[in-house]
Amino acid sequence: MFRAWQFIKTVIGIIFRHPVTGTTIIPILPDGRIVLVRRRDTGQWSLPGGMVDWGEDIATAAHRELAEETGLELVRIRRLVGVYSAPDRDPRIHSITVAIEADVRGKLAVKDTLEISEIQAFFPAELPLSNLAHDHERQLKDYFEGLTVLA
Repeated sequence: MFRAWQFIKTVIGIIFRHPVTGTTIIPILPDGRIVLVRRRDTGQWSLPGGMVDWGEDIATAAHRELAEETGLELVRIRRLVGVYSAPDRDPRIHSITVAIEADVRGKLAVKDTLEISEIQAFFPAELPLSNLAHDHERQLKDYFEGLTVLA
């Protein structure tokens, strides 16, 4: 019994002392517009994305999160934009996100109504950069500059 309790305490310690891994998608429609979602919790615009589920890889999580939040299909991952790991990048938890650029297609539709209130596609010059959640403004800046960063 004591060994089982020690094991449970160790697992809990590992889980809660380590950052959560997620993915952020910069979804590019065929006409060049970038898709953003409006978060219900803050009202801010955000790139689609979320946590990687247990047993899932980053690419699978990106496909799933994009479909869940926007109704869009991820056609092709173009490139890695960066890995963002600053402890304060997400005000809720310490999270690490892998940001990717992806070609997408389909019809915009809010699927996750608990997290997302609205979806909109913006041409690059129209993006609401001053009202983005987390560090998504930085991710888009790095994307537009053609960078691949470790931050």
